Amino acid sequence: MVKAIRIDAVGGPDVMRLQEVPLDPPEPGMVTVRNKAIGLNYIDCYHRSGLYPLPLPAGLGLEGAGDVEAVGAGADLQVGDRVAYCSAGFGAYSEALNLPASRLVKVPDGIDYEQAAACLLKGQTAEYLIQRTYALQSGETCLFHAAAGGVGLLFGQWAASIGATAIGTVSSAEKAELALARGYAHVINYSEEDVLERLLEITGGEKLPVVYDGVGKDTFDLSLSCLRPRGLMVSFGNASGSPDPLDLQRLAAHGSLYVTRPTMLSYTATEEELRQSSEDVFAKILAGDISVEINQRYPLAQVQQAHKDLQSRLTTGSTVLLP
Repeated sequence: MVKAIRIDAVGGPDVMRLQEVPLDPPEPGMVTVRNKAIGLNYIDCYHRSGLYPLPLPAGLGLEGAGDVEAVGAGADLQVGDRVAYCSAGFGAYSEALNLPASRLVKVPDGIDYEQAAACLLKGQTAEYLIQRTYALQSGETCLFHAAAGGVGLLFGQWAASIGATAIGTVSSAEKAELALARGYAHVINYSEEDVLERLLEITGGEKLPVVYDGVGKDTFDLSLSCLRPRGLMVSFGNASGSPDPLDLQRLAAHGSLYVTRPTMLSYTATEEELRQSSEDVFAKILAGDISVEINQRYPLAQVQQAHKDLQSRLTTGSTVLLP
């Protein structure tokens, strides 16, 4: 038996319960991972609330890091291997769980469990946004909403490391300071400034080739307004809710814009893509190009409070749960 978070119904943070659940020996191709740290991500709130439905009852959580404790037949890992995961299945909010070995990545020396659990999902998100959804180039300027969040802080550092100019939006002076210290050339506090007006001041009246928007409903229209003709709107999250249905004529009116709605699972669908993406993330950390900001730690038993703080925008950087 292990302690794990389960939900029997969708809803607010209070639907999550810490329970004792059985853990069977791993089946062929699977391994048992004993978690040392668990990553908290906004997508967990979507699964809990029912925005992204799961069959119920369900475990929550996608990301964690720990040790391989048992190995099923044919699994290409060994007991004692240090591993991390973020796209291996649900149930990371647990002391231990069984996962497919093919969806785990080995954690290199020089990166600890908390860093691995805090960076993999967010880091792979930053990786595919910068390198593959839109191949951001040195000298280009982009806009990133929620710059002081977990993905945002990694994105800013990664963009700076390749010579791109990242402009971030934040909700407070404290978050602005944090984002500026992590790679953003400019930060716009939308609580005090008009984002489009300030953006045009920064760029000398020029709009942008790409906007990265993980906020959703509250920023979608603004993001379209910040794009130059034939620019790309990357809508990769819904922190404020799903955007309203889009009339395609609006894309024409703004100058033949493009819109994409990527997911990390689509960009790490194959084992080769998964391993390459994680290797790129770990290499950036080991090279010192990006640092992982773990600004909140909660015991697993306090997961309800962790979700409340995350949704209230009280957190910055990354958050880990400790089993």
